[in-house]
Amino acid sequence: MVDSYESVISRQPFVLRRRVRWADCDPAGVVYTGKFVDYVLSAVNLFYANLSATTYREFARGLDVDTPCRGLELDFRGALWPEDEFLVRVGVAQLRESGFDLRISATRTDGEEIFTARFSPICIPRNGERRRVSLPSAYREALSTHMIKDIE
Repeated sequence: MVDSYESVISRQPFVLRRRVRWADCDPAGVVYTGKFVDYVLSAVNLFYANLSATTYREFARGLDVDTPCRGLELDFRGALWPEDEFLVRVGVAQLRESGFDLRISATRTDGEEIFTARFSPICIPRNGERRRVSLPSAYREALSTHMIKDIE
């Protein structure tokens, strides 16, 4: 049993352990579909927090970019119930000119698949303009240390 509901257990590769709360579930005791998006976003935010020695906000601010989500895909492969523990892995599946794809996979601690996801941010300037800009080289370098080969 983990002491908290979510904790990073490996930074390279990036893995966190998560435990389902009762509040995540419907009256039948199954995790609400929408909570899976929360699990993905939480994993992505923790991944970002580990990209540099500073906070992610300072890191992105220093590169003069923001990275809003351009796309999100989820593939459900198993159910979760209260107090289930599962592992969430995050890696970089693809780097593009103006964005990248993160691959997120969740498994029970026994290895059974729960879900896979693709999270696709895009770089835009911090000045408020809504146009894509190139992925800064420092950002590309930080992400490249988390490239994964098994993206399916």
